[in-house]
Amino acid sequence: MKKVLFVIPTLTTGGAEKSLVNLLNLFDYTKYKVELLLFKHEGVFIKQVPNEVHILSIPNTLKYAFKSLDTDGVKQISSLNANLRRYLGVFLTRIKYKSNQNKGFQIRWIKLYRQAIKELPGEYDVAISYMHGEAMYYVADKVKARKKMIWIHNDYNAEGFDKALDRPYVAKFDKIVSISEECVKIFCDNFPDAAARTVHIPNLTSSSLIKQMAREFQPVEYVEARGNDPDKVILLSIGRLVTQKGFDVAIQAAKMMQDQNINFIWYIIGQGELREKLQKQIIEANVEQRFILLGIRENPYPYYYHCNIFVQPSRYEGKSVALDEAKILAKPIIVSNYDTVKDQIIEDAEGIIVPLEPEQIAEAIIDLVNNPLKSMQLSEYLIQHEYGNEELIEMYYRHIG
Repeated sequence: MKKVLFVIPTLTTGGAEKSLVNLLNLFDYTKYKVELLLFKHEGVFIKQVPNEVHILSIPNTLKYAFKSLDTDGVKQISSLNANLRRYLGVFLTRIKYKSNQNKGFQIRWIKLYRQAIKELPGEYDVAISYMHGEAMYYVADKVKARKKMIWIHNDYNAEGFDKALDRPYVAKFDKIVSISEECVKIFCDNFPDAAARTVHIPNLTSSSLIKQMAREFQPVEYVEARGNDPDKVILLSIGRLVTQKGFDVAIQAAKMMQDQNINFIWYIIGQGELREKLQKQIIEANVEQRFILLGIRENPYPYYYHCNIFVQPSRYEGKSVALDEAKILAKPIIVSNYDTVKDQIIEDAEGIIVPLEPEQIAEAIIDLVNNPLKSMQLSEYLIQHEYGNEELIEMYYRHIG
């Protein structure tokens, strides 16, 4: 039985995190002994990790590089050292590299964390960093394994990483996986020496499970919002509250629709570092009753199922898990025209693709609201196609070995 390690910083809401949980729930545990290492034991998806997966205790030097000291941490010099470097790292990423935090994470690892964090005990047949960034650096530097793999979930060019700093780390991996053909191309353009080791494997999605979970309840927020107004249009977006997801632009679009007396309410499921800033923008735009940050929901699928339109205003994506889920639940989709979107959406059949401009997003939403036939045609196309792909688990096994 092969011993496999997955490494990811947390299991908070996010496409990579959801993708990993989907994979773990389809894994064959008669063939693989699977362990999971998190940098922080937090996240709504932890409850969805199957019992067969052993979630490792976080080694102290790793733990205190990413969290404040507690009574156990002060007892060890190595933990104190790691925690001191954490505070220096916060300075680097929040102050010096505020405009490019991913480069800050690279510098933080190379200059501070690499020297303080100890190697992970034990040895694995396969070690997998399921995200780019510090999980990748940790697997490269601190894990012993016969084979190492890295998953790239986004457009590498859009992430802001310094490829000169990444190059020696990419060289340490036997296999690089990305989730769309375009993301593979972009990655190989940056690292041509890695092209022979880079493959495309889509995220795994179980349509039967999603459809089952979507019918578990009707969101109380929707019921209250519609009240005695069944014609109110409910919009939904899902994603981390970070610059990548474009919710700042969505707020501007909401303001424009409100000014045109469109009868709508727009819900956002997700949490992240920009919550306070976005909430301030919502208040300044006077759309508090129209644009609602819901936070995290353990089961988001009823929110998809009972909404009218799914909107994804991202600045960039790899291959969006949220879009796949919206397609499975046959929701009319409006999505921004980021570089990799046509890997996932057939324009005007599976969804409406628009520039990431508030006017364009607002116009596309208003067009669907005013043209129910067009909205129904989008849904009908999605209903007639199957977007689940559980059978692709075999591709994962082939590459994991």
